[in-house]
Amino acid sequence: MQRRQGRVNAGLLLLLYQISQIGLQNIPSVTLGVLVLNIFLFLNPLKPLSEVCISVNEGFHRRDWQRLLLSPVHHADDWHLYYNMVSMLWKGIMLERKLGSTWFAYIIVVFSVLVGVVYMVLEFMLVKILDDPSYEMNCAVGFSGVLFALKVLNNYYNPGRVSSVLGFHIPSKYACWVELVAIHLISPG
Repeated sequence: MQRRQGRVNAGLLLLLYQISQIGLQNIPSVTLGVLVLNIFLFLNPLKPLSEVCISVNEGFHRRDWQRLLLSPVHHADDWHLYYNMVSMLWKGIMLERKLGSTWFAYIIVVFSVLVGVVYMVLEFMLVKILDDPSYEMNCAVGFSGVLFALKVLNNYYNPGRVSSVLGFHIPSKYACWVELVAIHLISPG
């Protein structure tokens, strides 16, 4: 798992353009902080992706629990960062204004840890069910799991809405599932 090097980060530039279109003053503080943290760690990763990704082998067997907090804020490439942070931008604006900054920050941290735990549990179950130990080695990075949880929370607080996913209008209660499939198709793994 290595970042592509030596090219213009078009996804990053597009993300910065999206943020500028909204205006920094219109983005609530925690949402802005999450965006800045993810962009900063994309440009200045703490460690190589192979040392921050979450897997059963690294997180559970080797007890490298810091990966629960590091894996969500590291991204494989600029497009991975772009799709995740644009989604965070819109979900964050809506939810942070509805819940308040303190509660929203708490939710982000809790979801970040829980998503990693759930990921490891599901991968471990695949090892047992399929009798395939390779699932213990699957290593994941990115904010997608947290975004999925935020989407479910957003649907709870704003029922009956319609979301646009890749240009298709879908009832919001189904949109998180459609987004999950779309993200997997666009950026597998």
